Amino acid sequence: MDDLDELAVRLALHADDDYCYLTTQGRVSGRPHAIEIWFAVDGTMLFMLAGARERSDWVRNLMADPAVTVRIGDTVYTATARAVDAGTPEDARARALVFDKYSRTNDDLARWRVEALPVAFAVHDDRTSST
Repeated sequence: MDDLDELAVRLALHADDDYCYLTTQGRVSGRPHAIEIWFAVDGTMLFMLAGARERSDWVRNLMADPAVTVRIGDTVYTATARAVDAGTPEDARARALVFDKYSRTNDDLARWRVEALPVAFAVHDDRTSST
């Protein structure tokens, strides 16, 4: 099993976790800015949906600096973030994965699925253990 396969297996163990913690660098302050957020796992990628689209502070931060960290469970991973191109197969997949995961507990998300901005996170295999 190669490193990417091992990373995908480790991430898959947390696929049912309710949330993760995303830390971006403040685009003005330069200080770390952490939020708790819903996510979906797809191999070594994570997807999140920004309801306020580009107006979301975390999206504005990662557009200025795409290097982020994501804590899932007790493990912190580095990742590179990017907005997903609209109308692509990846766009449809990101929306479906996140919506399907959370619509089981909240049936009020149909509009969010269509209107939110999907963001992809390429997770790197240089994790740090427990926070």
